[in-house]
Amino acid sequence: MFRFMFLIMNTSDLLQIAVYLAVLLVTAPFLGGYIARVFSERCAFTFLAPIESAIYRLSGIDPKQEMHWLRYLGALLLLNGWGLLAIFLLQVFQGHLPLNPMHLKNVDPVLALNTAISFVTNTNWQAYSGESTLSYLSQMLGLTVQNFLSAATGMAVMLALGRGIVRRTAGTIGNFWSDLVKTHLYVLLPASLVLGVVLIGQGVV
Repeated sequence: MFRFMFLIMNTSDLLQIAVYLAVLLVTAPFLGGYIARVFSERCAFTFLAPIESAIYRLSGIDPKQEMHWLRYLGALLLLNGWGLLAIFLLQVFQGHLPLNPMHLKNVDPVLALNTAISFVTNTNWQAYSGESTLSYLSQMLGLTVQNFLSAATGMAVMLALGRGIVRRTAGTIGNFWSDLVKTHLYVLLPASLVLGVVLIGQGVV
């Protein structure tokens, strides 16, 4: 099997894999250390602290209030349940919503549910042609937002698991909403900006 795979891969493919693995191995310790600082209150981006505080204040979140694992799980399921419903409704009613200059029709409910589940679970399976199926609103407010939320959810689960292992006798594993805000503000948004500039520099539209 592996021999067959190598036969159909050319030198360019192998070089791309090698470069990817090299970049991954080189950056992993630095990115891991940075993420550890973010969630241990030692983040270097102190200028973002007022924005973080404003988000907590506007949303009524107390970041210092720790959660039991059941409450943490409940918050996670609540957020992703609403996210799934929002993506589904955006698709099945997109023909009646704004930002649809191509006048695309409502998405079939089965396809809409499949897409919603896919993006909420961060698998991003697309059984359709995006430009001819989904409106700008469905893609921007639904899929793009969920790309961030699902990734942040994955990081929150990782954090909760790590705290659960370390805090063997403690009854709490952190605050889901605080983990979500920090992941977006200090990890995902900066990373997307940096990678966006790199991709633009490589000629990606």
